[in-house]
Parts: sequence; structure tokens; C-alpha cells
Amino acid sequence: MNRHLGGIIFSVLFSCSVQGWTAPRPNIVVLVADDWGMTDVGAFGGEISTPHIDQLARQGVRFSNFHVAASCAPTRSMLLTGVENHRNGVGNLRETLPRAHRGQPGYQGSLTPNTVTVSSLLRDAGYRTYIAGKWNVGSEAYNLPPARGFDRSIIQGDTGSDNWDPYQRYLPHSATVQWFENGQNATMPASYYSSTYFVDRAIGYLKDDAKDPRPFFAYVGFQANHVPLQAPQSFIDKYKGRYKDGWDVLREERRKQAAKLGLIPADTPMVRMSSTRDWNALTPDQRAYQERLMEVYAGMADAMDHEVGRLVQYLKDSGQYDNTVFVFLSDNGPEGSDYAEAQLWLKTQYTQDKDRLGGPGAYAIMGPSWASAAASPFSSYKFYSGEGGLRSPLIIAGVPGAKAGSVVPALTHVTDITPTLLALAQVPSPQGQYKGQAVETIAGASLVPLLTAQATSVRGPDQPLGYELSGNKALFKGDYKLVSNLPPVGDGAWHLFNLAKDPGETKDLKDQEPERFAAMQKDYEAFAQSHGVLPMPDGYTPVKAVFVNSMLNYWLPTYWVHILLGNLAMVALIVVWWRKRRGTR
Repeated sequence: MNRHLGGIIFSVLFSCSVQGWTAPRPNIVVLVADDWGMTDVGAFGGEISTPHIDQLARQGVRFSNFHVAASCAPTRSMLLTGVENHRNGVGNLRETLPRAHRGQPGYQGSLTPNTVTVSSLLRDAGYRTYIAGKWNVGSEAYNLPPARGFDRSIIQGDTGSDNWDPYQRYLPHSATVQWFENGQNATMPASYYSSTYFVDRAIGYLKDDAKDPRPFFAYVGFQANHVPLQAPQSFIDKYKGRYKDGWDVLREERRKQAAKLGLIPADTPMVRMSSTRDWNALTPDQRAYQERLMEVYAGMADAMDHEVGRLVQYLKDSGQYDNTVFVFLSDNGPEGSDYAEAQLWLKTQYTQDKDRLGGPGAYAIMGPSWASAAASPFSSYKFYSGEGGLRSPLIIAGVPGAKAGSVVPALTHVTDITPTLLALAQVPSPQGQYKGQAVETIAGASLVPLLTAQATSVRGPDQPLGYELSGNKALFKGDYKLVSNLPPVGDGAWHLFNLAKDPGETKDLKDQEPERFAAMQKDYEAFAQSHGVLPMPDGYTPVKAVFVNSMLNYWLPTYWVHILLGNLAMVALIVVWWRKRRGTR
């Protein structure tokens, strides 16, 4: 029996019960934004126009205390498996992995064979499965989408790439950008716009299989708003002049709106990050340049929302919308890197001229100051374990029985998405076994009880939830969070905050609550030991690791002959010079 026919039979059987027919299992659409702050979304307090995502929020449920990892691959690995990233093989990004951790358990940098994806489980249960966009959980044959449960796929296997030219690298991590279609090297168009292309492909898959009666699972991994920030001009122009007052004003505006929407306490205080510049100290030309960067950032998010709207409209036009569950999230907080170390390479690849920012061939970044506004009202941003790096917007819409427009404040986590989708699809979770092979057990909890207001939490007040990435670490327990960030954002020491009262992490409670502080440190040590978390080598910084890995993984293997010949030529010139010098004496 072929997989297609078997899937149809399985799907029909799953829709039956002994009493008769039940409601059909839902279609599922997962929408993953890249590097969005929680308040980048209008429904979460932002000024950027995101009407289609906001409509999902009005019809669905917003989660105001949802956490991910602080960078892309670890989050995506947990999203697809429900397994904590040190247990699924993505203990760190390959680019920022210290050499001492290479080959250690949990630090492969891609999914390990003893993990099973939600797409595999859904396909086994009769779903047709599709993915378009960023993948970033492994390019080994066993990790490409066909082997991970996707019937049809077009994916970018790296951490990112240009949004106008699919073959242009955004940093020199590797020789080329990896694109795969249905598990084979893909031939991409000479030019495109990433968000439009990914939605075109997703809609194309759905149209091609429109007569297939089985429910579908569609995953769209956008590159927006990963660097380089780029967007169609019409979207950028909408924000001209919007950011003339600077990042501090925007950060406060977003804080007030998020509080008004009931997403944070009304009196939430904020820190001013040390990496935030003084807007008033900038020259007029500097302010104009910075305004343009944020206009491009907003335009890119707006353009992505437009593409979400096209996908939603297709589902409405084809009569599939009413039986579709939507999940929207960002993979981590906004990026605050300044890319100073990359400038030498960038100048050979891109322009950074203000009037060209956002267009083809131009490279724009957000920078740490605007990232502080995008992360409002939280502290820190991408790569770090403050709430600005870890707290993500989550919307789940289309679940029967869910109260439209409601907000769930309970502590939730990206590992909860897989068990939630399995519960909605009526698919049992693997209990340590999959097709006769031992696999990692799902760590997350189904959010269905929260969605249907049958519960107010999925974790007990004394249940710890640990986290670590590149030496930045945290532990959540009830309303409290233990957190430590390495320099330059942090001081490497532990701090304690009550997130229910102080989500901005402004008031350290370690001296006021020493017993809790000590107990949560023990909880973290237990987490680190049980999950194989390795200590960072002395002197480790992500920037240094990226440089070393780029040199050893790309530059030296690619150009070693050129380097050798260059060195030999240099030696030969020195010898000739030395002999001539001796001959003149």
C-alpha cells in the first residue's frame, strides 16, 4: 500500500468513533517569524502594521509569557520535536559553537537521529505535510525534510541569506547558501523576495493537492526580520518619519500599549540597556540614517504580514480556513548585534548607503539601540537570556472552544507546541519509542487546557524549567526567574527576578530572598547535569567563536591552496630581497 492511500485510510479511520462521525481533524499552519520582538506585533503593542497577524490574535489566543531559545536553530529544533535543545542535538548554533564542544553529546548543531519530529508523527497519522522557508536544524541526509516527515519541501538550510538574491550569503560562514527541494539540491530563481516566494510555494503545494481529502500540516519559516533587513520599497515608505523621535520614545510607547492590552502589568518598569546610544547626541545625518534602518525593519515585518494575509485569503477562498489551526511565533527576540567585525567582508558584498537600504544589494541591520525598542519592555535581546531574547509573541487561532481575543499569562515554552499540535490532531505522543527505536521523550506540555480555559497553567509552581545557550542561562520556576548573562550584556553572575511583577527584570531579589535564590541555583545545576550542558571555555565569546569557526570551517578549507601559494611567494620574495641585499655589500 503506498503512503498516499494509506494516509487517506488512516485519516478516515481517525475521524471515526464508536458513536459515529466526529469533527474532522484540523489543518495546521505554523508561521515562524525570524528575530521579531514581542511588541513588534500590533496585537502585542507595536506600531508596525500587522493586520493579518492581528486578526489571528483577535480570533484566537495570545500568550504573553511564552518563551523560546535566544537564537534560531535551538528554537526551531524544539519547535519541531518538543525536546529540549541539549537533548535533541542543538545545544548551540554551529557558528557559535566553541571548538572544545564539537562532537560532544548534545552539541552536534543539528537534530540527532534519536529525535522524532512533529511532521513525522503527523504524516504517519495521515496528514499531508509541507514546508517552505528556513529550516536550520541540519543538512545531513537524515535531517532533510523528506526524512523528517515532510512530503514536499523547499528549504534554506542555513541561518539566513539575502532576501532578494537567494544565492547571496549574509555572512561568510560557508561557501554557498544551501537550498534543498524535496531533499535534493534546489535550483532557485535568480532573484526573488523571500517572504513572497515562501508563501507562493506553500500555496502552490496546497493547490497541487487540493483534491486530497486528508488534512494538511504546513510550516512556513520566514527569513523576516533576519539580517540583512530588506523589503519592497512600498512597505518601507509607509514608515517615513515614524521613528524621528528615536528608540527611547518608541520603547516607552510600546511599553504603554502592551500594558493597555493587558499583556504586562500596568506599572511595569524598564531598564535602559547600556548598549543603547543617546539619540539626542547624534548628528542630524546620523539620526536620519538610524531612522532609515528602523523604517526598513518595520517595512520588512509589514511585508511579511502581507504574505501571511495572502496565505490566509487562499485558505478562505478554498473553503479550508474554518478548519485550520494557526500557530504564529518568533524564533527569538530582535537582534542587537552591530556587525562591526563583519564590515571588511560586507564592504566587498553590499552597499550600506542610506538611500539604498532595504533594496537589492543593500545591507541594513537594526543595531542594539533599535533592538532595545523592539524588545520593549524587556531587557536584552537575541543571543541573551533576558526576557528580550527569550520572550516571544505566540498566537494560536482556530481551536474549537478557545475564547477569541483572550490572553494567557501562564508560563509556556516552545517545547509545548509539538504536544499541542499532536493533541489537536488526535495523534499520540511517542513514549520513548518510535518505530522500534529509542527516542527522546517530549519535554513540553499540551496547551489545549489553556486554550479552552480548562486550566490556568501547565506547569506547577515548583516545577523548574531550565535554559542555556552559549553560556547565557536561566531557570524559570513559578513566577520567578534565575538568570545569568555573559558580558557585554551581563556580568556573568546570577540574578533573581519576579516576572509576574517585574517582567522588565529591573529589581534583583537575590538578597531579599536568599533561600529561593540558593534553591533555584541548585535546580539549575540539576538541569545542567541531566541535560548535558557543558561549561563555556575561558575567554569564550560568540563573536570570537564565529570568527574561529568561519576560518576553520570555510576560509582555510576553501582557500588553503591560495594561502599556501601566497606564503610561498612571500618567502621567495624575502629570499630574493635578502640575496640582493647581501650582493650589494
